[in-house]
Amino acid sequence: MSDIDFSNEEKDTLVHKLSEYFRDTFDQELGQFDGEFLLDFISKEIGPYYYNRGLYDARGILESRLEVLTEAIYEIEKPTDFIR
Repeated sequence: MSDIDFSNEEKDTLVHKLSEYFRDTFDQELGQFDGEFLLDFISKEIGPYYYNRGLYDARGILESRLEVLTEAIYEIEKPTDFIR
């Protein structure tokens, strides 16, 4: 898996959200520099868990849709003398 990379705009937004969280929850200011380090840590160490969970969820949706599609194909199959 490649590293999780955010655009500068995304990174600024995420750091801002972390700063607000620290201020509102812990009554502590989190500077831009510290916020970026915290975001990098979360992205590297915790992000893969969320990423994998998203993949598992997507796989489950895809499998259920594929099952419906497979059933639809069997429904339009024409009878023949061949046995499957």
